[in-house]
Amino acid sequence: MKKAILVTAMLLSLGACSQYNRTDRALVGGGLGAATGAAIGAASGNVGTAFAGAGIGALAGGLIGIYTTPRRCVGYDRHGHPYYYRC
Repeated sequence: MKKAILVTAMLLSLGACSQYNRTDRALVGGGLGAATGAAIGAASGNVGTAFAGAGIGALAGGLIGIYTTPRRCVGYDRHGHPYYYRC
């Protein structure tokens, strides 16, 4: 059980590292959350629990992906100077 919790935390933190827009981050977070929730639910041996875990994980991962998207991105001009723009 401790391994499952550690893997879940690691996958959710990696899902928030995407450098794309809010939709992409929501999809990545939802996918990772669904996979993690299904794996944890399947460990119980019950199919219903696996489906519930996948649904809850997808919802949580999608919301985390949306709300952790940065509002300003950093770009660099041809001289290497940073500038900020709206993502």
